[in-house]
Amino acid sequence: MIIYPAIDLRGGKVVRLREGRLDQQTTFSDDPVSVGRAWLDDGAKWLHVVNLDGAFAQANDNLAVMEKIAKLGGYVQFGGGLRTLADITRALTAGAARIVLGTIAIQNPSLVYEALAQYGADVICVGLDSRDGLITTHGWQNMTDITAVSLGKQMAAAGLRHALYTDVARDGGLTGSNVEGTIALGRETGLQVIASGGVSTLEEITTLARSGVVAGAIIGMALYTGTLSLPDALAAAQPAQEA
Repeated sequence: MIIYPAIDLRGGKVVRLREGRLDQQTTFSDDPVSVGRAWLDDGAKWLHVVNLDGAFAQANDNLAVMEKIAKLGGYVQFGGGLRTLADITRALTAGAARIVLGTIAIQNPSLVYEALAQYGADVICVGLDSRDGLITTHGWQNMTDITAVSLGKQMAAAGLRHALYTDVARDGGLTGSNVEGTIALGRETGLQVIASGGVSTLEEITTLARSGVVAGAIIGMALYTGTLSLPDALAAAQPAQEA
């Protein structure tokens, strides 16, 4: 199972938002490139970079920041405000290895299908960001009546392979991720699900890894506060190392 340290960008700085709320922001660094380098030095192979300004439809230069991070040598999974094929192409040209599409999967699912056809299933990921089981959009600000499972099944039928599942209510709070919901989503949809939102213990990581249906876990606040160390998280994600 892949561990993805999160680098959430707002105004060119590394921040975390509790439950995606702009009034619950903590800033951790004004040098995202050095943060990315540190996670790679600690053993990460992938970095999860989010353009929060883009998710909230605010003008920004975060794509240029992501491009610098991508040049460090790791793989970058990038999302936030990508609404068109041109947006996707720009992000891939800037060095992203995988793109995460969120709001657009609800507003214009045909774009996801086009992106899958043009770039392939290894490059496109859909974010199934949910609150109480229902998909949220526009930086988690808007609720829909669509469940994560139903959207996941719809996208899997169209050829999607990778999905990111965030339980919004748990994000940034160090309260633990929705382990059961994440595993159930993987089993019900057959997607390579990446867990996100509140991952804060080695036990969670080990349980997700041992399930055999969760492909990765994104960790943010727990790494930035020192609740978890990245080397320990990477070790916990390898169930073959069980005693």
